[in-house]
Amino acid sequence: MREQEKHSSISNRFNSTHTKLELESDMNDQSTSVTHLPPEQETIRAKCFHPSGTFVEFTEKEIEQSIPECFERIVRKDPDRIAIKMEGSALTYDSLNKSANRIAWALHNQLGERIEPVLLLCRNGLGSALSCLGILKAGKILAVANPSSPTERIAHVLENSQAVAIVTDKYNRNLARELFKDPQQVIDIDALEYDLPDENLALKIPPDAVAQIVYSSGSTGQPKGIFFDHRRVLHDIMTDINASHICPDDRLITVKGLSFGAGPKILFKALLSGAAIFLYDVKSEGLSNLTAFLTKEGITICRLGASVFRNFVNQLSGTEQFPLIRMITLGGQTIAHGDIEAYKKTFSDSCVLRHHLSSSEAGTLCYYFIDKETEISGANIPVGYSVENKKILLLDESGNEVDLGEVGEIAVRSRYLSSGYWRSDVLTSARFLADPIGGDERICLTGDLGRMLSDGCLIHLGRKDFVFKIRGFRVEIGEIERALLSHPQVNQAGVAVWEREGGEKYLAGYIALRKGCSPRVDELRSFLAEKLPDYMVPSAFVFLEDLPLTNGKLDRKALPRPENKRPELTQPYVSPRNDVEHKLVQIWQEVLELNPIGINDHFFDLGGHSLAATRVVSQVIKKFQLEIPLQSLFQSPTVSQMAVMIMEHQTKTLGGGDLDRILVELESLSDEEAQRFLDTERGTERR
Repeated sequence: MREQEKHSSISNRFNSTHTKLELESDMNDQSTSVTHLPPEQETIRAKCFHPSGTFVEFTEKEIEQSIPECFERIVRKDPDRIAIKMEGSALTYDSLNKSANRIAWALHNQLGERIEPVLLLCRNGLGSALSCLGILKAGKILAVANPSSPTERIAHVLENSQAVAIVTDKYNRNLARELFKDPQQVIDIDALEYDLPDENLALKIPPDAVAQIVYSSGSTGQPKGIFFDHRRVLHDIMTDINASHICPDDRLITVKGLSFGAGPKILFKALLSGAAIFLYDVKSEGLSNLTAFLTKEGITICRLGASVFRNFVNQLSGTEQFPLIRMITLGGQTIAHGDIEAYKKTFSDSCVLRHHLSSSEAGTLCYYFIDKETEISGANIPVGYSVENKKILLLDESGNEVDLGEVGEIAVRSRYLSSGYWRSDVLTSARFLADPIGGDERICLTGDLGRMLSDGCLIHLGRKDFVFKIRGFRVEIGEIERALLSHPQVNQAGVAVWEREGGEKYLAGYIALRKGCSPRVDELRSFLAEKLPDYMVPSAFVFLEDLPLTNGKLDRKALPRPENKRPELTQPYVSPRNDVEHKLVQIWQEVLELNPIGINDHFFDLGGHSLAATRVVSQVIKKFQLEIPLQSLFQSPTVSQMAVMIMEHQTKTLGGGDLDRILVELESLSDEEAQRFLDTERGTERR
């Protein structure tokens, strides 16, 4: 049975079953929103306050407005407080509001007051934050595209959203003009007219007007849009602010840009509580600099994906202190016991760890708070207790609720779910079910599996289908498989998710080639990089004669685990030639869990990614006693190139016998590498 027909069948049975249940009782105990938490959770949540005691509850009355109205109220209350900061540049609430107003007026003058989608295509930074607010202030619908995504993907988002304009910056204006042929509909925030007003537009935007379209990985091979009105966005923000007691004296950090699905919501969560948000670009700044940043900026709430958190704590020396951080929020994927132990070891007794479960379609579902005294005996870390105004149901394949303690699909009943899938009634009806008793609530099938404990605590057991979180990003492996199958030399393709020893999940691609074809792994990566974001390109590839099938379908359980060995690359294997290269190869092999690694192998062709790059650079700094930026790995992505770079750094700081040793190392280099090294040194002398 096709998935659509299956969901339709569940919907019919569910409505029939639960209409009767609702008339007899108000559902069973496991479907009720938890308003009374167990004593230990109440105790931990009571710690989650800023010492200043300035938290003010975000009320349900406040969600009956638009996001701009809510923000402008905060601006009037405290205009001179810092609102946002990145790379040394900061904006107060007043300056942020005025700059966003200029963007809003530009859109209003060009497009009028119609509520229509506008695509944001900006580099991560203050400009993207201004644009998020400006688009909403103009009464438009915010749709965001990541400029680093393949052009084909951005074009799909533009076409599917039916955006009437693109808001962009000087870094992406050429791409925007290429995608949108009408230059009048491309708003470049770096080239706005100077005489644009900076006062509020004072548009009356109703709370049920569409505010945002969020694009996530889609099973059809293209991203699908999920849209929300202002009320539903504000409800999710209210839930998070109240659960974490975020106040104006808090300083939040996010290491993800604003151009991914939840990015704007993270921005609004800080701004609508009067707090300050700090944007940290982990790809360019690296994890080794994050410690100093957290301390310098006095960060109190730290939001990290589980993968980023693991890599961050792993590179710490153990002497660091973070006395001001009162909460660590981990999201994006399931956390492990090792993450909890790392939190207990690294952060102060006053710091609380918060785990949660959320869904793109249903928003935040559950919270679970952990402190230094929390003991978890089971293999799975709980995702916690349902938030206000959302009821958790666990359903079997027929749409009936399972008994307490049994496994079922997690469904959510609420009036605060997303509005559905943009321009797709079929997808919406398959995932969202009407209220069984004809009210204004709906039921969303999340596709996740769970088990409910007797006290209402939910255990998350993974995806029912094939959607996973990789490095904090939602990935549907069907989209990757379709991209692989579009390669002219690929006959069959499959993708599976595996887990490394440290708990990090990674993608493996399985390929059966067409007769007479033999593409190398680096060639496949280059092909996929033109179609998919980097986090969706598999870290490992396995070539098989034929993929295992059962009843004509791919048998994923029969796919072999990738071997921890060097893939077949266009570049032949070359072993290390000197001590520096030997040490670098050891570091790379440890981080990438591959053996052997050749000195001319490209880091990203071996399955490396930005988080792994930060680990390599951190170990290089410790091993060779030098300071290098993370960007150095991107500029020197092979062991041989990095070895030359290290020796260049060493000669600037060492002398005598150390220089003699480095000259001996030089003898092992190729003529071209040695010449590059010598040219660099001559340039240093001339300077």
